[in-house]
Amino acid sequence: MPNANKTTMMEFVLLGFSNFHKYQNFLFCAVLLAYIICVLGNIMIFVLIRIESSLHTPMYFFISTFTVLEIMFVSITVPKLLVILIQTEATISFFGCALQLYTFHALGETECFLLSVMVFDRYLAITNPLRYSAIMTSQFCYKLAVLPWLFGLTISSIPTAVTFLLDFCGPNKIDHFFCDLSALQNLACSDPFVSIMITIMTAFISVVSPFFAIVWFYIHIIYTVLKIKSTEGKKKAFSTCSSHLIVASLFYGSAIIVYTRPNGSHYDKFLALTYTVVTPLLNPFIYTFRNREVKNVFRKVTKTSQS
Repeated sequence: MPNANKTTMMEFVLLGFSNFHKYQNFLFCAVLLAYIICVLGNIMIFVLIRIESSLHTPMYFFISTFTVLEIMFVSITVPKLLVILIQTEATISFFGCALQLYTFHALGETECFLLSVMVFDRYLAITNPLRYSAIMTSQFCYKLAVLPWLFGLTISSIPTAVTFLLDFCGPNKIDHFFCDLSALQNLACSDPFVSIMITIMTAFISVVSPFFAIVWFYIHIIYTVLKIKSTEGKKKAFSTCSSHLIVASLFYGSAIIVYTRPNGSHYDKFLALTYTVVTPLLNPFIYTFRNREVKNVFRKVTKTSQS
């Protein structure tokens, strides 16, 4: 009986950045500050969009949806990372690991699809301005906003289920600061080949496909903008896309590197810091300091509160 001595893993140990013990306190302070700024910044943008009627447009509706998603996304991993940085390492139950893995990938994939929906909105506004208002009705915007959640919550369940059907009999130490697919696949006692292949396939569906859709939309946007004769018109058209382009580039740059490779790497957790901490930290600043309308509303609200 080959499985007679097999034991089921009840918990995992997240090692985090234990190899850099002397930098733990610095990392804790940096990550905590980034988390606070990220949450407060996204809340500020969400509130500004909700209270200012001039921002009640499809573009800002999707941005407000994105801010909510960002707060949820960082809250899946960062609090646990802060615990690890205090304790050097931390345990997580088998069920807790599965839940964290699923919610992290569900929200991450939702973000990928939502970014493609946001550029689709800009594509319609720039390439078909006369019919834009008729197409982007409130009802259609709500449907477009729901689709990324449906796709993300559904697709992420497949690699999660397949990975946790693997046998885990030891060791139980995960060289990461959260439960991730490649880190768990490397710990499996059974052959993770099917899990790895499904991970790659779902990554192409939920990460690479939206990325190519975004590239396609931007090619058409750039082509349309270049045909605009006035310099002011070109500048105005590009300004509505620049924030989204920067955010999408930051997020996809690291996500594609991590999730489209067949085997995990010791450096995955460092790359993961970029899209779990750094990018969410920068997004509120990108959407405010690079957006004239949001800056104007912020100044207006600030002056009103001071008077």
